[in-house]
This record gives sequence, structure tokens and C-alpha cells, in this order.
Amino acid sequence: MSHDPYVFAAMAALVLFALYRRFRSVFGRQALQPARLKTRIVILSFVALFLAMRVLHSTELAAAGFVGVAAGVALAWLGLRLTKFDVMPGGIFYTPNAYIGAVLAAVLVGRLAYRFLVLYPGMQAAAQAGDPFATFQRSPLTVALIGIVIGYYVAYCTGLLARGSALRAQMPQPGDVASPPSAP
Repeated sequence: MSHDPYVFAAMAALVLFALYRRFRSVFGRQALQPARLKTRIVILSFVALFLAMRVLHSTELAAAGFVGVAAGVALAWLGLRLTKFDVMPGGIFYTPNAYIGAVLAAVLVGRLAYRFLVLYPGMQAAAQAGDPFATFQRSPLTVALIGIVIGYYVAYCTGLLARGSALRAQMPQPGDVASPPSAP
């Protein structure tokens, strides 16, 4: 009995779950949580480092990755300018631009799903040879899109942390009370 339909169904379920989580976090106001943002930055930085080590053997792939990261940083700058921040008694909240995050997630997941469907037979042969993901690393477009997403989210999270620190410094502290005017 072949397990191929089960593998495909599991991958499809993971892709749908990833899309659901990404789209849910892109829309609506969110609490600024510095620990979560720092964790994202660290994880994505490690992923970027790992991928950089995998594509440095090809100048074409390395250039595509570098251009992708640079485009992602530029897109993050635009996204930060379009992000709305709210300082409330419950903390600092932000509302990201829904279009940028949704398009980024859809394009990346769509590209990866396309590459998976088109290259699935090649991945099976490569898995027997020892590296099932080698076929994903031969496309400059895929590497550039991954670079855009990683560059965007690392720069965006860093910008959120910086803006949150500035807003937190401006927030009145609970012990701060305006002193009554003194009588003459």
C-alpha cells in the first residue's frame, strides 16, 4: 500500500493550517508582546542563516536571496509606516496593514505549494539520494520569495519593538499623578 496520498494530505493540512494562522494574525488589532516578537526575530534569523548556508554555493541563488531580503526590509518599512498604534490602559496595541501581510503569506505559500506539487516526484527521488529539499533550493524565485518573507518579518518585528519602546517611554506610569495646583 502506498503512503503517497497520506503524505500529500498531511502536507495540504499543514499548508492550510499555516494559512489560517497567518491570515488570522494579519487582521485586526494585536497586543504588542515584546517576548513573542523577540522569539520570532531569533527563529527567523536562524532560518535565514541556515538557508544562506544552503544557497551560498550558487551566486545566482545567493543574489536572489539578498535581493529578496532587501525587498522584504523595504516592504517592512512601508508596513511600519502603515501600522496603527494605540496606547491604552491595557497596554500598547498595533493594527498591521492587512494587505501587505496577506499578500506576502499567500504568495509564499502559493509558491511553495506549487513547487511541492510540480516537484513532488523529484523530491521522492532526491529523498532516496539523501536530500529531499534539494529541489526547493534550485529556484531563484523561491529563494527570493523566502528572502522577502524573512526580511519583512525580521525588520517588521524589530520596528515594532523599537516603536513599542518609544511609546512605552511616553506612557504615564501607574504611580504618576498630576500634582494639584498650588495655592498662591
